[in-house]
Amino acid sequence: MNEQELTRLVEKFSGTVYRAAYCCLHNSADAEDMTQEAFLALFTSGTEFSSDEHIKAWLIRVAVNRCRNLLRSFRYRTTVPLDEAGELPAEYERRDSILPLVMKLKPDYRVVLYMFYYEDMPVKQIAGILGEKPTAVTTRLARARQKLKQLLEKEGYDEY
Repeated sequence: MNEQELTRLVEKFSGTVYRAAYCCLHNSADAEDMTQEAFLALFTSGTEFSSDEHIKAWLIRVAVNRCRNLLRSFRYRTTVPLDEAGELPAEYERRDSILPLVMKLKPDYRVVLYMFYYEDMPVKQIAGILGEKPTAVTTRLARARQKLKQLLEKEGYDEY
């Protein structure tokens, strides 16, 4: 992969990869780092992909895996991330109104909700990215919806 191709892919997918990382980490700086690491891994991997959609899925999977590793790390557990909500694009206004509640969910729930509702990915694609069976993703998605519904009711959101 040459630099010109990498630049094209960064322009095309960096927002998506960043949002997936931010959804996991709640921290803009760390999400940017994970996005950069995912693109660096792509540049150095030498892997051949059949389409841009495969590249997108690969990048998201790498970013999510690195986010999980970071969340498990001692450094991350001993620091308090700053709350930097509100940096997502304006076209997600309605979805963003409940984003703070989505962010209160466990990381595994946040990731599947984000991919399904914010990136419009089918369950099968999410399963492929996360390296899990579609039935496991469907179950986690149902549990995440239930937890989110409970939070919405608790916070007094009637329109959802």
